[in-house]
Amino acid sequence: MTNLLRKPTATSGKVHDITPKEANWGYVGFALYALQPGETASDVTGDREIILVMIEGKANVKAAGQDWGELGDRMSVFERTPPHCLYVPNDKDWMIEATTPCKVAICSAPGSGNHQAQRLGPDAIELTQRGKGQNTRYINNIAMEDRDVADSLLVTEVFTPNGNWSSYPSHRHDEDDYPHMTYLEETYYHRLNPANGFGIQRVYTDDGSLDETMAVKDGDVVLVPKGHHPCGAPYGFDMYYLNVMAGPLRKWRFEAAPEVKWIMERDG
Repeated sequence: MTNLLRKPTATSGKVHDITPKEANWGYVGFALYALQPGETASDVTGDREIILVMIEGKANVKAAGQDWGELGDRMSVFERTPPHCLYVPNDKDWMIEATTPCKVAICSAPGSGNHQAQRLGPDAIELTQRGKGQNTRYINNIAMEDRDVADSLLVTEVFTPNGNWSSYPSHRHDEDDYPHMTYLEETYYHRLNPANGFGIQRVYTDDGSLDETMAVKDGDVVLVPKGHHPCGAPYGFDMYYLNVMAGPLRKWRFEAAPEVKWIMERDG
């Protein structure tokens, strides 16, 4: 049994703290803070870059020697509005002070100093539909490769209506074989609406050496070190997740699982 499903370790403060060392991989880090008004969190990026995502609520943010003011707008991720986000390069400090109850994600990966601190949203983030039928979901692309805003990080939000599938057709990006495929580690931060619901995520390889199907609950994180990784939202429970990806090349190239490749060829 691997340790791909990570439960929150607390109800307040730093509730997730997934480092590359702890995850036993080389690139992606993910932390999540749950703060009440007046509470703070701070750190130094060191040799890593971060994208700070205001999941819910509002906070005053200072980073890289600048005061960015109050960030945040939506009070629930299920409003589906674009998130307020901030990119902070390596070797910079950052500090957040909650002005409302808030949840703030810190997405991190190796940084090389090629980009300046900058707002990444909500401007320039537009909710777009992907898939069709029971594979329909809605995407807020925060920092995918079409936006030259980071050295390593790829970050996106996905909203999956109840009864639908997502990260589907099943696909993998676990080989450094560009342009056919890129090696990207990935984390999924899950939310459910209603919050007492559940979703399903399977992580599996073609040879069966890894095959885990997990019931994910509101606030869980799933690690995807390799293999295919589809998600299902049962009828009655809408699913949200924040994806963080990184690897040796900041490009997203993948291969569909053999059993579902025909769906991708048919649907495009």
